[in-house]
Amino acid sequence: MNIEQFQFYLKEKGIELSQGQLEQFEIYYETLVEWNEKMNLTAITEKEEVYVKHFYDSISAAFAFDFSETMQICDVGAGAGFPSIPLKICFPHLKVTIVDSLQKRITFLNELTTKLELDGISFYHDRAETFAKRDGMREGFDVVMARAVARLSVLSELCIPLVKVGGTFIAMKAAAAEEEMEAGKYAIHVLGGEIKMMESFQLPLDNSERNILIIQKKRSTPKKYPRKPGTPNKLPIEK
Repeated sequence: MNIEQFQFYLKEKGIELSQGQLEQFEIYYETLVEWNEKMNLTAITEKEEVYVKHFYDSISAAFAFDFSETMQICDVGAGAGFPSIPLKICFPHLKVTIVDSLQKRITFLNELTTKLELDGISFYHDRAETFAKRDGMREGFDVVMARAVARLSVLSELCIPLVKVGGTFIAMKAAAAEEEMEAGKYAIHVLGGEIKMMESFQLPLDNSERNILIIQKKRSTPKKYPRKPGTPNKLPIEK
C-alpha cells in the first residue's frame, strides 16, 4: 500500500488526512526503520507493508468505534506504538496512555512522539497486571485497546480492569477471533464485560483477515483481578 492508496482507502472510510498528518506517517515510518536496526520493534519493514499491516490496520479500530470525541485511551502492550499512535495522528484530540513492559520500547516511543510533535500522550514502563493496581489507573479509562498481545481470555484480564464502568475494551485480532471469542466469553463476563459486537474485514490489497471486538464494561471488575504478573497467561480465567 503506497501513500496515495493509504490516503484513498482511509478516505473511503470517512477519514481524511491533511498533508501534515501524511508527513507524520512518513516520519513515523522513517523513525521505526531507523530504530529497528538497533532493537527488534517489528519484523515488517518494507514501506508498503508497514503502511497496510501497521498503520492502516491500527486505524481500522475507528471503522468499528467512534473516536470523534475527546476521551482517555489506554494502549496495553503497544510495542512500536500500534494501534494508539496511528489513531492519535488521525484523531489528535485523543488523550493516550501507553503501557509497555520493555523500557527500550518506551524510550523509542518517547523519541517518536517528540519527532511527531504529539502531545497528550503518557508512557508507563510497567506490566498490565501491576499497572491496573495503581491509583487513578484502575477503571480510569474510557477505552482500553490491545492489538496482537495475547489470546482473548488472557487479554481480557489485562485490559478490562482498566476500563471505566460504561467504557469499552477493543481487542484487535487477526484470524481465529471467533474461537478466541467463544473461549474468552466466561472471562469477559467474570471481569464485568459483555461482548457487544465483532467486526470482520480484510485488509485492502493484502487480503489478510482482521477482526475488531468491541466489549462493553457493564460492571466493576472484582478486586482480585488482575492477578499477579504472569498468572493470567499461565492460568486463564476458565469455567
